[in-house]
Amino acid sequence: MADGKSRSVHLVGSIPLESNTEVFQAVSSALSGLVKRIPDGETGKRKYWIMWQDEVVRHHPGFEVSGRKWSVNELTFDIFQLKPGVVPEEIEFGPLGYARVASESYQEFSRLRAAGQIKNGTRFQVSLPTPLPVLNLFFEKDVIPRLLGSYERQLKAEVDEICRVVPAQDLAIQWDICHEIVFVIEQPDSDLARNLRVDDLISTIVRLTDSVPNAAEVGWHLCYGDPGHKHVVEPKDTGVMVDLANRLFAKTVRTINWIHMPVPRDRDDDHYFTPLNRLRLPRQTELYLGVVHMTDGLPGAKKRMATASKFVREFGVATECGLGRRPPETIPDVLAMHRSVAGL
Repeated sequence: MADGKSRSVHLVGSIPLESNTEVFQAVSSALSGLVKRIPDGETGKRKYWIMWQDEVVRHHPGFEVSGRKWSVNELTFDIFQLKPGVVPEEIEFGPLGYARVASESYQEFSRLRAAGQIKNGTRFQVSLPTPLPVLNLFFEKDVIPRLLGSYERQLKAEVDEICRVVPAQDLAIQWDICHEIVFVIEQPDSDLARNLRVDDLISTIVRLTDSVPNAAEVGWHLCYGDPGHKHVVEPKDTGVMVDLANRLFAKTVRTINWIHMPVPRDRDDDHYFTPLNRLRLPRQTELYLGVVHMTDGLPGAKKRMATASKFVREFGVATECGLGRRPPETIPDVLAMHRSVAGL
């Protein structure tokens, strides 16, 4: 930056290393002083975002395989339906696994911080999905609206449990907001969108956001997906994300500490960034833009950042989405690129 001060760096969530220990050490080594929050990398079976929730659905006594399937990234999953006589509003999902994993990872985070390997003041980041993505991937479309409340209740229980084991002053929770954008707002005529109201989805996100204690941090990752390193739908500009963020800001009670928006690698034009002019970003909220792309490195990031700077004065840097689908051997270079881009 012109004033010699580096921008902040945000890591969306997944990092394909072998363990949370490797993730914490790699991030701290490469980005200490630039990252305010460090995720555990969503390692192992969690690297494909919410796909591991198949286990929760599969073993639930109220659900059964419908006979239909879907595929992504060469992985195939069953679609489920309710067993006869089951009332969706009365379903209790039970533990989803997010609180259990967060507890285990926080213990390692604390150990490494005590050993001086993680900078004091850095927060432990937990990324959570909203209810819609899990239900949209694993259930027949007609039952999704009636299951939203059940999954929301269990996510709230996961947050409560996480907050019991991670001190609020150490915690940052990120809500991953994806299917609301790509399958409902961007595709209003889809089978899913016809069964749902955007206002109801926004209310769900607001309730979950406000359930996080004020002493903890909370942020939103606005996502267009990342299967095969491609968006599910290519954003025409930042307009949908800006409008959704403004609606969320207007309804949430608590402070929103950060918001993240992707930037496609081929978009360094004014048109993409112009809607940022109308982003009603609260004073306490940091904006992170996904300008980091390995394919065009520093020159590409510099162009995207120069254009973005015409429309928003301050922002940190990130990639478009999580890194979980990248080859593990590329991660040191990806983290180093974050540091280089932050210094532009």
